[in-house]
Amino acid sequence: MGVQGERNGCGRGAYCRAGSGREVRRAAGPGPPFALGGGRRGLRPAGGNGAGKSTTLQALLGFLKPQSGVVQVAGRDPAAEPEAVRRAIAYIPENVALYEHLSARENVHYFLKLAGARRTAADVEAAFASVGLPKEAWERRVSGFSKGMRQKTAIALAMLRQASILLLDEPTSGLDPGASADFNDLVSRLRTEGAAILVVTHDLFGAADVADRIGFLDQGRIVEEMAASGPERFDIRALHARFQRAPAAGKAA
Repeated sequence: MGVQGERNGCGRGAYCRAGSGREVRRAAGPGPPFALGGGRRGLRPAGGNGAGKSTTLQALLGFLKPQSGVVQVAGRDPAAEPEAVRRAIAYIPENVALYEHLSARENVHYFLKLAGARRTAADVEAAFASVGLPKEAWERRVSGFSKGMRQKTAIALAMLRQASILLLDEPTSGLDPGASADFNDLVSRLRTEGAAILVVTHDLFGAADVADRIGFLDQGRIVEEMAASGPERFDIRALHARFQRAPAAGKAA
């Protein structure tokens, strides 16, 4: 998954890449790149509202065309070959959109059919069990699901599609502490299975729990990055102080 150029939604002088090697790199200017691959928990860009986090994801998905520079996912241009790119990606937005009148099982079967992926009922049930969706919810209409249950349904679908890249946009926003912890545990487990995971978030505490690297995004540019190290992984006070130093424009709603 790659972005290179000046104003592309990922920033100036930036380079990101993720392909068959399941590696994601992100750099600003001459500094060292981010690395995300098998055995790594993931990269979490953090930043205020308007910093460019969601725009970056939209560029990678092919919904936005860069003004300049190059965007590549597994060697393909998302704007030119959106269907091919999206087959490799599972995108989970802040609010997961499912068909309200269908059950979790029916939603998953429907989306798998659209994707041309054949899975047995046993495969679907195994995925639901793996993500921790209660068995009694499998046949329930999703109109009564909590946000956490919707996310689990979406991640089960991503697993069944065998997506190698997960893009998560503010996944823990609005979740209670227990649901956030469950979600972060699930993300950690997915990376051990080889998925490359990119998360954009305001949640510094959640990022510190599961990310290998945290980058601070401001006006479409990575302005600083921190890597997990030692038993404490990240210095929460340092992360919070760096977030507070973001320019007012980057924090505007």
